[in-house]
Amino acid sequence: MLKLLKFAKDYKLQFTLGPACKLLEAVLELIVPLVMADIIDVGVKNGDSGYVLSRGGLMLLLGAVGLLSALVCQKSASIASQGSGTKLRNALYRHINTLSFAEIDKIGTPSLITRMTNDINQLQYAVAMLIRLVIRAPFLVIGAMIMAASINLKLSLIFFVASPLIAAALYFIMSRSVPFFKSIQKRLDKLSLISREGLEGARVVRAFHKEKSEEERFDLANNELAETSQRVGVLSALLNPVTYAITNLAIVAIVWCGGGLVDSGELQTGDIIALVSYMTQILLAMVVVANLVVTFTKASASAARVNEVFSLQPSIVSGSDKELEPAADKSFIEFDNVSFGYGGGDVLKNISFSVEKGETVGIIGTTGSGKTSLVNLIPRYYDATDGRVLVGGRCVRDYPVSQLRKMCATVMQRSVLFSGTIKSNIKWGNSNASDEQIIKALEIAQAKEFVDNLPYGINTQVLQGGKNFSGGQKQRLAIARAIVAQSPVLILDDSASALDFATDKALRSSIKSNTGNTTVFIVSQRVATVRDADKILVLKNGELAGAGSHKELFADCEEYREICLSQLSGEEADI
Repeated sequence: MLKLLKFAKDYKLQFTLGPACKLLEAVLELIVPLVMADIIDVGVKNGDSGYVLSRGGLMLLLGAVGLLSALVCQKSASIASQGSGTKLRNALYRHINTLSFAEIDKIGTPSLITRMTNDINQLQYAVAMLIRLVIRAPFLVIGAMIMAASINLKLSLIFFVASPLIAAALYFIMSRSVPFFKSIQKRLDKLSLISREGLEGARVVRAFHKEKSEEERFDLANNELAETSQRVGVLSALLNPVTYAITNLAIVAIVWCGGGLVDSGELQTGDIIALVSYMTQILLAMVVVANLVVTFTKASASAARVNEVFSLQPSIVSGSDKELEPAADKSFIEFDNVSFGYGGGDVLKNISFSVEKGETVGIIGTTGSGKTSLVNLIPRYYDATDGRVLVGGRCVRDYPVSQLRKMCATVMQRSVLFSGTIKSNIKWGNSNASDEQIIKALEIAQAKEFVDNLPYGINTQVLQGGKNFSGGQKQRLAIARAIVAQSPVLILDDSASALDFATDKALRSSIKSNTGNTTVFIVSQRVATVRDADKILVLKNGELAGAGSHKELFADCEEYREICLSQLSGEEADI
């Protein structure tokens, strides 16, 4: 948790003022039993109503000042906890955005969401409790014992016996509860994952009539979380009975022994009342301490999970602080003996090819052959494990990441749209794009016709995830977003899979005639989509099985010929 204290450095006033006010409240709380003792021993005993009223007024004043102090402390705690939590959440989100795909894959999106919400909320609560109770509770315990000793040293021995017993009971229970809290967070991650999958894939679940199995899967994860929480609850439920039993026995001992001292004249009745009040204060303070242990244990587990994200350093780092000029005398894009894997063996093996500026490159191969992995290396979503990827004659590792990403506009396999309007989504590609440029991009992407038919055109609202558009419409809007960026490299990663053949052909023709010197990579499993490309790369089991034009590959590459003949007739393929 100490690593995260830097997010609270702007709240030094609140961290000073809040505990100081709470300490003042605790001091006043310790004075109240003495005033009550005076009321009983002097006012009530002597029938002095004036003394009772004056001391009663003093108690009201002490209560009012204590309430004011508590309110100031509460305000300070709220400002510090919410402020530091907001800063921490912002910093965590910024850090996540610096991570590469590999690091995000390692932790997983559902876990990252849980850490940004549940874990940081737990840390915010811990900060509030730190200001409000960390000083007050121990001070009350120690202060009550000192005040008891000042009243009667003999009876105070009961306090010095009872307090360690209460502390021992708390330690025994809490030491067995703590290990469960990390387990609870992991089970919460799992439940979040299942919930997210079930909600995002609701249509697939219904399509395969898997509602029952998904409910059972959710119930299993939910029950695991509930069982772990119940175990902690059972242990925590022992806190009050055990501590209250010890306290009540101590109170019985005080009254029993104190009664004899009152009879002998060593104590007054008000002193017994004060001692009982101090014992009750010790109990309540000890219970607060126990709850603080729970709170800070949870916060410690949450802090470890948040720090785990912060400790992840992006594997993709900028090679230069300044933008670099591409080398004009080199091939625009080149793979030099490139191999790549996700950690479980190579997905790509010894890939070498070169592409000139303005060429259209088709990439085809069976499922799992490494097509997407190959194009992901160009904008450095991942780094090659061996060999070099060059763009503009320079290794991609040498470029600033921001410059390289601006050079490469990518349309992913899964088209993602964000809540807002069609216009705001397309301007992700170019924030300065005019309406004319947006409309032109929509026209190239074969999306203008259906956008024009919408009630508000490019200002039509897009629901979360683009749920109000079909798969083909989302793909075309995503392509328009990439086109408006006007990047030197355009990567279409199986981004026309939901389009019919006529629209797909019109799209490719429009891109070729309108993108000028843009180097285009088209990943597809359709022969018809890549056959007109200037160069076709054929992948098989992560290796380059062939490279060339359609005619060359159909004649010389067995893998490509098999793919062609599985989709086209011999006459259609051999043209």
